[in-house]
Amino acid sequence: MSGLFAAFLGLLAMAGQAWAAEVIRDYHADISIAADAGLAVTETITVHAEGNEIRRGIFRDFPLYATDAEGRRTEVDFDLVSVERDGEPEAYHTESISGGIRIYAGSADVFLAPGDYTYTITYTTGRQIRYFDDHDELYWNVTGNGWQFPILKASASVTLPPGVEATRTAFYTGYLGSTATDATVKRTGAGLWFETTKALGIGNGLTFVVGLPKGAVAAPSSEQTTKWWLRDNLGMLIGIGGLVLVFLYYLRSWVTVGRDPDGGVIVPRWDAPDGISPALVNYVDNKGFSGAGWTAFSATMLELAVRGYVVLEDLETSIVVRRTDKAIKEKLQTGEANLLSSIGDPGDELRIDKANGNRVQSVGRRFRDAIEKEHRGKYYLANTGYIVGGVVLSVLSLGALLMFGTFSDDTAGLLFAPVAIAIFLGSFAVRIGRGLRRGSPLAVRIISIVGMAIVGFVAAAMALFTLLAIFIDFSEIHQLPVLVAAGGIVFVNVLFFFLMGAPTPLGRKLMDGIEGLRIYMTLAERDRMNMQGSPKMSPQHFETLLPYAVALGVEKPWTETFEIWLASAAAGAAAASYQPAWYQGTHPGDFGGRIGGFSTSMASTIASTLPEPPKSSSSGFSSGGGFSGGGGGGGGGGGW
Repeated sequence: MSGLFAAFLGLLAMAGQAWAAEVIRDYHADISIAADAGLAVTETITVHAEGNEIRRGIFRDFPLYATDAEGRRTEVDFDLVSVERDGEPEAYHTESISGGIRIYAGSADVFLAPGDYTYTITYTTGRQIRYFDDHDELYWNVTGNGWQFPILKASASVTLPPGVEATRTAFYTGYLGSTATDATVKRTGAGLWFETTKALGIGNGLTFVVGLPKGAVAAPSSEQTTKWWLRDNLGMLIGIGGLVLVFLYYLRSWVTVGRDPDGGVIVPRWDAPDGISPALVNYVDNKGFSGAGWTAFSATMLELAVRGYVVLEDLETSIVVRRTDKAIKEKLQTGEANLLSSIGDPGDELRIDKANGNRVQSVGRRFRDAIEKEHRGKYYLANTGYIVGGVVLSVLSLGALLMFGTFSDDTAGLLFAPVAIAIFLGSFAVRIGRGLRRGSPLAVRIISIVGMAIVGFVAAAMALFTLLAIFIDFSEIHQLPVLVAAGGIVFVNVLFFFLMGAPTPLGRKLMDGIEGLRIYMTLAERDRMNMQGSPKMSPQHFETLLPYAVALGVEKPWTETFEIWLASAAAGAAAASYQPAWYQGTHPGDFGGRIGGFSTSMASTIASTLPEPPKSSSSGFSSGGGFSGGGGGGGGGGGW
């Protein structure tokens, strides 16, 4: 008896806890279908409040999108009529949420005492009827599957238009996608009555389907259908229209200012066109400095060394550039004069190592700025204004797509996937285009092709799997054109960022001459010797062109040519023992191998000595049939 009494007390305690929990005791909806296909809905929701979640009242979320007979996501009409509590008008306010509207019943300044309260929300909604070839139907989610509380009982009465009877019915309960049927349906004088037979847990709902004879309710007119189509496909129209507009803008801009002038006849030559410096050769050839300007910086140091103004000392962990006593009796070009001034007076030195990274960075910046200030816009026009115009137009198009497109936050977030893919593939295409440009060294072209094969395969695989996952969601709402348009807009920007710049006529002429110089330094020795009027190889000729070889990235073949000449009988004993006074190296091996390796690694050595930029702080987080939750209506709610 004592054990039974204790168990009885335990059951009472559990019942008391259940009674005190915040729940929806009864959820009833009166749905009236009008002959014009509009719905008038009154939801009567009786809740038990304990002051936990329900403190001021409840909120009700209602979706403003539904799925039509063809599976498309359509925007519905919604008009809130009234909100009441216990039969009296209740204060309320609304706010927009992802894909819908949230209705707050209650006042922020009024708190409820624990107890039962009955809320009545009345609204009208349109475009909820689904039209098929042989019938029409109302597919309605009565409660929604997003309530924060369990629903002990749910029911719905459906009033049909006069003289209309339902041809068939179905109902579903449970979580979103469930096909459980824990409910009943019965016919009434005015229509139908649906009611659950089991309580609905959190996240569970009641959904019904009512079939109507074809033509029982008015079908939309062709004019109305057109308006709805335009409203539903606004995102697609904006996306495709924006893509076409951005492409046409860039195409017209490219035709106007972006096309390169016609090139001249390129012939091998053994001097720089117009006597320009190695740094300027690098600047013109790359349409701006390559390697952040350190390649031009290295070529200029070699140029000053060959002409006797500095001595280079190639140490194990640093490079020392020491000013000589040679007086400046000739006019130096801008970059050369600036760099020599930064080193200092005779006997002063610039040491390139980690300890002096800040000074090296400052010297390099002044060097680049001096050249760009004198030559900016002479040889190459980036046409930045046109690019800015295209970017602004693209941002406006993507912004309009996100603002007016008919998709939810979940699917809107997926738009960033094609954007990221477009940026990656566009940048990759630009890099390959630069790597395969006319006149690139064979090694660069081979590496570019191999890199394109490897990275292209990886990119294609990643894009395939990503797009497959995206297409599953977007195909259900027919938004694939939106995805393609968003990625296309970004891809067009990346592509034309590379294409929009163009050489000036003077720049085109210099580029042709620079290409001839590159060809000369990469020719086989027998071909070079067959050129009429070309100078014979000698230490002086090798040194004269070495800075230009570094500027163009062909120092290795040029140095190998000199090594072959040094080893030949024609060079003689004096040339074979050649050792320049302007270079001192600690690395073993002959001069050709040392200077070739030195000039190749000089830019990377300089870059490695620079101080790292400050790291920005960031924060990251990780973190075909009917079913419950389908059709129109739905949503959910909670307390506030």
